[in-house]
This record gives sequence, C-alpha cells and structure tokens, in this order.
Amino acid sequence: MHRQSALFAIHIAAVLFGLTGIFGELIQADAMVITAGRASFAVIALFAFIRYQGGSLMQGMKARNIWVLLAAGAMLAVHWVTFFIAVKIAGVAVATLGFASFPAFITLCECIFFKEKISISEWLILALVTVGLVLVTPSFDFQDEATIGLAWAILSGLTFAIFTLINRRAAAHMPAQQVACWENLVVALLTLPFSFPAIAQLDALNWLWIVLLGVFCTALSHYLLVSSLMVLKARSAGIVIALEPVYAIFFAAVLFAQYPSTRALFGGALMIGAIVWSGLRQSEKKAAKRTKAAQ
Repeated sequence: MHRQSALFAIHIAAVLFGLTGIFGELIQADAMVITAGRASFAVIALFAFIRYQGGSLMQGMKARNIWVLLAAGAMLAVHWVTFFIAVKIAGVAVATLGFASFPAFITLCECIFFKEKISISEWLILALVTVGLVLVTPSFDFQDEATIGLAWAILSGLTFAIFTLINRRAAAHMPAQQVACWENLVVALLTLPFSFPAIAQLDALNWLWIVLLGVFCTALSHYLLVSSLMVLKARSAGIVIALEPVYAIFFAAVLFAQYPSTRALFGGALMIGAIVWSGLRQSEKKAAKRTKAAQ
C-alpha cells in the first residue's frame, strides 16, 4: 500500500468508525455485550478472509508478536467498552467528541514513553484540545450523566491512543488482516465471559446490528486502519480518524435527531481544527526535511 492508498483507506475507516456510535445507539444491549459481539463477528470475517487468501493465523508469528498483540487487544477491548458506555450514557455526539481527544493523548504518550520532545506549537495544540474538551463538557457536575459519559469517552480516547501506538509495532512485520484478527480474538476472549447470559437473549434485529457492526465497522475498518498504519505515522492517521465525530454527529442528527449544543459544536470544531493543524505541521516538517536533504 502506498501513501495515497493509505490515506484513502484511513478516510473510509473514519466513516465506518463514525457509524460505530450509531450501531451502539441502535443495539439494545450493554457495552460488554456489544463489544463481545462485534469482536466475535469480526474474528469470523477476518479469519474467512485470511483463509480465502491462502494465509494462516500463525504465519510469521513470533513470541514477541504474541505479547504485543495481547497488549493491543487488551487496550482495544477497554477502548470499545468505555466508548459504548459513553454512547449509552451521553449519546453519540458527546461520546464521539470526547473520543476525538485521542490524537492529543498520542502526542503526550510519545513524549512520555518515547521521550519525543514536544514543541511550543504542539503544547499550543494540546491546550486548544483541552479548551475544546472544556467546551464540550455539558457541566462540571459528576452527578450529570452527560458529564459522566464524556469522562468515559475521554478514557476511551486515551486507550485508543495507546492502542494506536502499540499497533504500529504489531503491524510492522505481519499482514494487516492477521493483526486485526488476533486483536479482535483477544477482545472476544476478554469480553465473552462477562457477556453471558445477556448475549444469548438478544433478538434477531439486535443480532443483525451486531453482525453489521462486527463485519463492516470492525473487521473492515480495523483492517483498513492497520493497513494504513503500515505506511502512515500514528499522528497522521490520528488526524483523519479525528474526523469521526463529524460523520457520527451527522448520522446521529439524521437518524436520531441528536443535536449537540452550539457550545459543544464550537468545542468540537476547536479540537478537530487543532488536530488537523498538528497533522499539517508534521507534513510541512517532513517536506522541509526532504527539500533540505535534496539540496
């Protein structure tokens, strides 16, 4: 996959991620059941695709890969469960706006764990994201359900940031669909024991939503994300995925008449604008380095 294909893939993934909250709203089940169901159907879809290509789940597997995949899968499980809790408590718009903070967490994690220096402009971007989150916050009373939902969404953003950084290592020497299948298998194994007997009591319509969520918004989107991370930096991928709230809010407004407040929209625009600015700065830096090297 070259850079243009990776950018296209990550944009499609962003649209599919935007639909995730919609399915979370549609499915009449708790967060653990939704996560277990989507991961299970994603594993089935990805395993079928791998076998169709003549591949194997064990192809190229080494001991160090197992530990990385376990860590990534665990972070993915926490991310999904906390995100669906946020959707159930606060609605699609607030949940996705809170989750949109994850690129800021990527920058902080790179600073803390990889000792990368944060420039003044990056601190400014982090400040803008923080201000955006303050504006998105319905109130500062933790007896307010919407505020509690936003807190869960921010935790979802943090765990997704850690997952994204771990995934860059997981995707380095393995096919994207293999990485995605193993990580979803870890999620399913972690969540299924906590999903019975509720998952067995779902009706046909809820099973349909879970199948669509698992195959398209999980298997396909995860494959596209992992494939793009083989080419793109975590920050670059984060910029595009940050557009997820735009798609999610649009779908929620059309389907459920869920409209965020003007203040929340302004906060969300501030966050997304800061994240896009951060990505553009990274691109400019790389272009400048290439020009300097060519000279």
